[in-house]
Amino acid sequence: MFMILGYPAPLMFGQLLLGLINGAFYALLSLGLAIIFGMLRIINFAHGALFMLGAFVAWGMLQYGGIGYWPALIVAPIIVGAFGVFLERTMIRHLYKLDHLYGLLLTFGLAEIIEGLARNQFGSSGMPYAIPAALQGAVNLGFMFLPIYRGWVVIAAVVVCLVTWIAIERTSLGATLRAATENAPLVQAFGVNVPRLITLTYGAGVALAAFGGVLAAPIYSVNPNMGSNFIIVVFAVVVIGGMGSILGSIVTGFGLGVVEGLTKVFYPQASATVIFVVMVIVLLARPAGLFGKAT
Repeated sequence: MFMILGYPAPLMFGQLLLGLINGAFYALLSLGLAIIFGMLRIINFAHGALFMLGAFVAWGMLQYGGIGYWPALIVAPIIVGAFGVFLERTMIRHLYKLDHLYGLLLTFGLAEIIEGLARNQFGSSGMPYAIPAALQGAVNLGFMFLPIYRGWVVIAAVVVCLVTWIAIERTSLGATLRAATENAPLVQAFGVNVPRLITLTYGAGVALAAFGGVLAAPIYSVNPNMGSNFIIVVFAVVVIGGMGSILGSIVTGFGLGVVEGLTKVFYPQASATVIFVVMVIVLLARPAGLFGKAT
């Protein structure tokens, strides 16, 4: 059997794949968090609950409406994004001029409410969500079998992250968004409806979380705790990459997923804490994060 550093190649590549899959979800969730914090200065603790809500909407569309995976991949993020717009317009927008702590407390409360309602309605055991027929099975790469759906998750996450980064960093709309965060009155003087822009930005960040939830539904059971299992690690990813840094969230999300996966091979006992160890080291060396700007 082919060995790498004394370990069987299938084990190494299998853990690398698992790390990339976790990294894909870390990147999608931290990207949404970075957009919301970078543009709105709100620490959105409800992000994990909205990730879970995306999976539940996809499951409900299939269970009650017979609407399958591919339409749900588009419709579920739109529905959850619209819910995010409702939250922003009715509650969150009143906190922009207050300390960040108020936004964190509000969104933490919203997360508890959303997860509690889901738990009361559906229980905690979780429901299965079938992999679509086109993505079932596996491909023999010679050194390992690659499940087609898991490969699709990584590719889809990379494409969505890159498109989002290009939209924010390389388009006129993205330039307007960044300008609005720096000097909203000046941007409004040029005829831009800044409050609407902020609302849509929050909705887009929430839709990214819901998209990740739909991708996660066939891998993890659809349950009320699936978002809370990710959110603490995702906050660590955002801090390591740099609060509000789009590129930092993408690179750090995938990178730390791989680090976590390989740690399970070399030192399994540390796999649950390695990301937080990295966070401590990065904050000691560079408090603004790897890609963040000092303030």
